[in-house]
Amino acid sequence: MTSRASGRPSGRPPSTSRAQILLGAQELIERDGWQKLTIRHLAGYLGVGAATLYHHVRDREDLLVQLLNARASELQHPAMPEDPAERIVAAATAIHDTLSAAPWATEILIADDLVGEDSLRMVETMVAAAIDCGLTPIAAADLYRSIWYFTAGEILVRSHSARRNADRDRPNYRDSVFRDLSPTQFPVLAGLGNEWPSIAQRDTYQAGLRALVEGLLQRARAD
Repeated sequence: MTSRASGRPSGRPPSTSRAQILLGAQELIERDGWQKLTIRHLAGYLGVGAATLYHHVRDREDLLVQLLNARASELQHPAMPEDPAERIVAAATAIHDTLSAAPWATEILIADDLVGEDSLRMVETMVAAAIDCGLTPIAAADLYRSIWYFTAGEILVRSHSARRNADRDRPNYRDSVFRDLSPTQFPVLAGLGNEWPSIAQRDTYQAGLRALVEGLLQRARAD
């Protein structure tokens, strides 16, 4: 098939920019999942040869790192509060809000342990703020890791729940289980059964984050 305007085979541009490559890779990830992303698959999707992509990326791992850095470049850098504990909350919230818009990036981060320099700026802010709160560097790093696990888990649970709820052909087994619990065996949960769907939709990240930060700082100072 030939393009009437240029005479070139349609879908085969003479060159592909880095931005086009990253956009195409993100589209494939959102459609098929990041595990299925390969250089050959992406080249076919973009309508170019694999050699064209190797002008911009070394391999699949480099492509994933570039995707993460592109996402990190969109991270909002809010004005940081003077109070170091509030800086931790602000930095964690910025990470959460950026990754919530692209849950696939969280999946890559926790599965392949890939990270680029651009992704570390908020991590630096959080660890430094924890040290300013009186923690040792090791304790500050532990605090960051606990916050990251909490944040990543919250993002992925909500993402998977949203996909499940979007599939109207799949019954929401969890909600029906709570509604059908025996009041004798599970009096508290059974009493919440009809409310559970709305409870599960509540956004409790900020409240949980603040409680986690306060608790971790208090315990680390005591230790």
